[in-house]
Amino acid sequence: MSFLQNRKRGVRKKETVSMGSPSVVPYIFLLLLVGCSARPLYPLPGRRNDRNKQPLQTFRAYNIAHRGSNGEIPEETAAAYMRAIEEGTDFIETDILASKDGALICFHDVILDDMTDIANHKEFADRKRTYDVQGVNTTGYFLVDFTLEELKLLRVKQRYPFRDQQYNGEFSIITFEEFMSIALDAHRVVGIYPEIKNPVLINQHVKWPGGKKFEDKFVETLKKYGYNGSYMSKQWLKQPAFIQSFAPTSLIYISNQTDLPKIFLIDDTNTPTQDTNQSYWEITSDGYLDYIKEYVVGIGPWKDTIVPCSNNYLQTPSDLVARAHARNLQVHPYTFRNENQFVHFNFSEDPYNEFDYWINKMGVDGLFTDFTGSLHHYQEWTNPFASGEKEATRLLNKIELMLSKFKYT
Repeated sequence: MSFLQNRKRGVRKKETVSMGSPSVVPYIFLLLLVGCSARPLYPLPGRRNDRNKQPLQTFRAYNIAHRGSNGEIPEETAAAYMRAIEEGTDFIETDILASKDGALICFHDVILDDMTDIANHKEFADRKRTYDVQGVNTTGYFLVDFTLEELKLLRVKQRYPFRDQQYNGEFSIITFEEFMSIALDAHRVVGIYPEIKNPVLINQHVKWPGGKKFEDKFVETLKKYGYNGSYMSKQWLKQPAFIQSFAPTSLIYISNQTDLPKIFLIDDTNTPTQDTNQSYWEITSDGYLDYIKEYVVGIGPWKDTIVPCSNNYLQTPSDLVARAHARNLQVHPYTFRNENQFVHFNFSEDPYNEFDYWINKMGVDGLFTDFTGSLHHYQEWTNPFASGEKEATRLLNKIELMLSKFKYT
């Protein structure tokens, strides 16, 4: 029997207690008082208006649905994002690219070859091109060579062959606007976490009227849907959003256009920044963290650069988290995946052990995960309430226990 059913059954039994009993009335009054002050213990399904939406939790590490719940459903699709919301994510994350005609699209790869059924569309056989992508000549069907109408003809498939393949060919590519609508239509407050993806390539191949850049259109679209406000401001809590990018110049450029919080993503130790060609060691130095903190509220490093591994075993952690926190920068590492090949031997092939390590030992502030349901279950099990709610819940349980001792007539 569910918790809700138990509560209902308890209420029906209590209705037979005499309300005139002087020994019962004070307890009932206190029960109502505490019940009204604590967080609802179960969310009710269905849409609500903005005033009644359950707010974003801010007392524990953020659960960031990496490209949606893509461990189950093909990434960056409407179904993957709706599944992540259903599973309890705090933020849905996406990569933003642009089509040939300037539409902003949710898609990770700059080419369509691996993640769509483009090979089945013979009408596009002559679209294959070779472009320079971050210093590497890359050949494929580039998203920037297709209009939005053409992209909508394609269907997405699962990235990894060891994941569920049943949804391949079921879902279309979605736009940035469709992505935001999914978050805004949720029955509770769900944040968004869009990335300015490959801005150098996009600005080379896609042109907008008036000389506008990719970054300009990105911010304009956010504003169109009401996303603005500094971190933890009233407006931000109503429509939470983080803007992320591996390109520091893009983050600095938009800092004059929006006060939304920004996250500087950090790649592998051997991968330079895509726009400034700076090394990992330079952008994680004390001097650079002091510089970039004026524009961002946090960093998003690959987790294996924070704690290196060898032969699938963790090595001595770096001090990057501590140095970031000393500068009041949040740390949101990526990417947490449940499959054994992604979980280091130290964690006994148990994702919960990995979550525990990163949240409670490393002290990170958010986690990008392909399996948002797993992270949500772990956090609800280990840290379901904010500190004030814990005391209220304990008192509520004591009151219910006292009331249960009375005989019902």
